[in-house]
Amino acid sequence: QVELVESGGGLVQAGGSLRLSCVASGRTFSVYAMGWFRQAPGKEREFVAGISYSGHSTYYADSVKGRFTISRDNAKNALYLQMNNLKPEDTAVYYCAASTTYGSRITTDGMRYWGKGTLVTVSS
Repeated sequence: QVELVESGGGLVQAGGSLRLSCVASGRTFSVYAMGWFRQAPGKEREFVAGISYSGHSTYYADSVKGRFTISRDNAKNALYLQMNNLKPEDTAVYYCAASTTYGSRITTDGMRYWGKGTLVTVSS
């Protein structure tokens, strides 16, 4: 099994920045692609950003392109999400997720393991 623990969420004003972290433990050798997802109040969980095992390929939702940057440090079993120019609509619980299948699609259905989430609140 793989455990994922997010951190870095908090309260921030619009235009501000936050850096989220996710640390994996357990059978980390089985982890391949990873991603960040978020769920706003009353809305469905949505894809935010994804990254391949090597970090060579990254993917972003159109709503965050140019503002968010996903990265990973496999030596530390860590995943990061740098969020800049935050907007009120970014307010949500952010979850990190990991796949255990090579070539898995970075989608809510494609991820095998999930963290419990970290809350990001952006005020205007």
